[in-house]
Amino acid sequence: MPFELLAQVQDNAEAARQALEQAAQPVTPVMETISVWELIQNGGWYIMGPLGIMSLIAVYIIIERSLAIRRALREEKDFMEKIRDYIHDGKIDSAKNLCAQNPAPVARMLDKGISRIGRPLKDIEVSIENAGKLEVYKLEKGLSVLATIAGAAPMLGFLGTVIGMIVTFHTMKVSGAGVEIGQLSGGIMQAMVTTVAGLIIGIIAYVAYNTLVARVTKVVQNMEASTVAFMDVLDSPAK
Repeated sequence: MPFELLAQVQDNAEAARQALEQAAQPVTPVMETISVWELIQNGGWYIMGPLGIMSLIAVYIIIERSLAIRRALREEKDFMEKIRDYIHDGKIDSAKNLCAQNPAPVARMLDKGISRIGRPLKDIEVSIENAGKLEVYKLEKGLSVLATIAGAAPMLGFLGTVIGMIVTFHTMKVSGAGVEIGQLSGGIMQAMVTTVAGLIIGIIAYVAYNTLVARVTKVVQNMEASTVAFMDVLDSPAK
C-alpha cells in the first residue's frame, strides 16, 4: 500500500512538472488578416450601402468635373490677338467662326459679344456677363452634390458608430454578468468600421471640392480678363 501511494505521488509530480513545462513554453501568436470586403460586411449594409453609393457618386463627379475644368482652362495660342485682328478688319464672321472652333467657355462667351457688335457697348458687356454666368453655372454642376457628400458621409459614419454601440450595450444587458468579449466584438467592429469609412469618403470629397472650386475660380478670372480685353478691342480704334 505505501508503495502504491508513493507511485501515485510520483505520477502526480511528473504530471505537474509536464504542465509547468508546457506553460513555460512561449505561445506563438496566430496572425489573422481581414479583407476589405469583410470589413464592409462588418459595417452593416444599411450604413455601408449608402456610403458606397456616396463614394461612387463622388468619384464620378471628381473625374468628370476635373476633365471639364481642364478643357475650360485650355487656351488657344494668340486667341485674343486673332479676335482683335478680325474685328479691326471688319471680319466679324471670321471672328465668330474662330470662337465656334474653340470649345473653351471663354470663346462661347466672346461669341455672344461678337454677335452683338453694332449695339451700345453697355449692352454688349451685359450680354457677355450673362453668357459668362451661364458658363460658370455649367462648370459648377455637381459641385454642390460633392459638398453635400463631404458633410454627410462622416455624419452617416457616426450614425453607424452609435448604432454599433447600441448593439453592444444591448448585448451586455441581455447577457448579464456573464458577457464575453466575443459577444461584444460585432457591435464594436461595426462602430469602428463605419466611422473610418465615413471619414475617408468625407475627407476625399472635401479636398476634391475645394480643389475644384479653386480651379473654377481660375477659369472665372480668365473669363473676366478676356472680357476686359474684348471690351478694349471694341472701344479702341483700328490701327
